[in-house]
Amino acid sequence: MYLSIGGREFSIDSDRNDFEPGDNYTYIFGEGANVREAGRNDPRFPRLDTDDLERYPVYVRYEQPASNAEEIWCLERVIATVNPGGEFTARFDNPRLVGSSAEGKIWLGQRYGKAVNLRRV
Repeated sequence: MYLSIGGREFSIDSDRNDFEPGDNYTYIFGEGANVREAGRNDPRFPRLDTDDLERYPVYVRYEQPASNAEEIWCLERVIATVNPGGEFTARFDNPRLVGSSAEGKIWLGQRYGKAVNLRRV
C-alpha cells in the first residue's frame, strides 16, 4: 500500500503482519515512525509543506506483490491525519468507506482499480 499526500508517495508497510482481515492499525511517518524504511519514508526529508495538502491529490494505492499479480485487497476504511495533536492538523477520509456492508467497502486489485482518493474532512 502507498499513501500519496502533499505531493509525495509513501510506502505503508511495517514489520508486523500487515493488512490481515479485520486489522486496525495506525502507521506513523516522521517522528516516532513505525513503518519500514522510516528514513526514506519521512515527510520531514525533504520537509512537506502543509500548504501543498490542497494542491495535490491525497489517495491510497494498492500494488500487488510481484509474486501474486492476482491478489486482491478489500479496503474497509482509511483515514490519513497530518500532524495529529499538533498546532495544525488535517484529516483526509473517504466517507463512502463506512460500515460493514458490501456498499461500505472497495476491492482493489489488477482488475478492479488500484487507488482510492481521500478528501479533507
